[in-house]
Amino acid sequence: MIETLSPAAKVADELYRVLAAGDAEAVTRLLTADFVGETTTGLPLGLGGTYRGAESMIREFWWRLGKTFRVAAQPESFDALPGDRLQVAGVYRGVCRATGRSVDARFIHVLTFADGRIAKLIQLTDTEPWHAALAGADRLNVPASSGPAVTDLQTIDYSVRDNVAQVILNRPDHRNAIDLRMGEETLTVARAIAADPAVRAVLIAGNGPALTVGGDIEYFTSAQPGAFGALAARMTDPFHEAFRILERIDAPIVTAAHGSAAGGGLGFVYAADITVAAEGTVFSTAFSGIGLSGDGGGTWHLPRLVGEARARRMYLENLRIDAAQALEWGLISEVVPAAELRTHALAKAHRLAAGPTKAFGRQRRLLRETWHNSLSDQLRAESEGVEFTGSTRDAQQAIAAFLDKQRPEFEGR
Repeated sequence: MIETLSPAAKVADELYRVLAAGDAEAVTRLLTADFVGETTTGLPLGLGGTYRGAESMIREFWWRLGKTFRVAAQPESFDALPGDRLQVAGVYRGVCRATGRSVDARFIHVLTFADGRIAKLIQLTDTEPWHAALAGADRLNVPASSGPAVTDLQTIDYSVRDNVAQVILNRPDHRNAIDLRMGEETLTVARAIAADPAVRAVLIAGNGPALTVGGDIEYFTSAQPGAFGALAARMTDPFHEAFRILERIDAPIVTAAHGSAAGGGLGFVYAADITVAAEGTVFSTAFSGIGLSGDGGGTWHLPRLVGEARARRMYLENLRIDAAQALEWGLISEVVPAAELRTHALAKAHRLAAGPTKAFGRQRRLLRETWHNSLSDQLRAESEGVEFTGSTRDAQQAIAAFLDKQRPEFEGR
């Protein structure tokens, strides 16, 4: 049948084949460097949204979906559209790995091509069969939730003032321990930040005696024995998606840590570009003490921040370090007296909010991607970054101000 397909349809058909085979290299070869994927909102696991770049679509959408569902896209028709586009109709068929329930969901894909490769994919699918397949986890007593609205937050105090989004963890009686509700609200807030052009810096802090002690151990009692793992996975999915979103925003992030920053709660430290800690703050992975492997991105971030040997000690020996040692090791940026912490961190966020937001965003991306790039790739990315930021209004006004010996005023665009 493939011989009868148009060149574009053959590329699309090949995409479905290599996706089913889990061949990331082959998938990458079929996509352009500036590929954009737009996926259906309302999919489970918080997966609906926009993914920019082949790596983002592969790692953050297709591969994450594949961890929970063993599903293949089966095309039934290919129809050419104007503008080098192709509409593909078909069905997703397979099962949910966790429950064994089947998935049978119709889809329509609209693919845009450039030089024989796929530059954009718009995915439309019926989300109900996906949720129905995952709902089999109910037998493990894992509560289901679509997540709260930003107007209905209970565990996070969220506001945007003077271009600074303040994300204040607000379970002080529980030392801001992270339960399912807080995980979902973290995702809600991350989405709100990403969607709000007024946000030019972010402050993360905590009310009460600690930034956060990590996962709420008492919450695990809501699951039956043997179902703790399923509940933990249900909790971490929205929590981790929030960090993926915060990683990609332009606005720089400041975290104010005090009391304790432990377990998955260290994710709020890892998410920050600058972490300011109060004197006496204690940092700990804490997972070995409760027999868990870890979440919050620690196994990725910690070796890069403090070195692999120290990261192994913090995980395997359950090592606790204070603010002074965390500063020496490179886990945090600054230590201040506890009474000055919130004021100092907020002032820093306000200074960043007055800076060149687009340049900050490209700097965050360059620093993040350096771990995966060769020197040659990084130099090319820097050239592209300078070209992009040099075209911004902020750069043009700043250069003019420099020539006039004036202080630049940035607008974030």
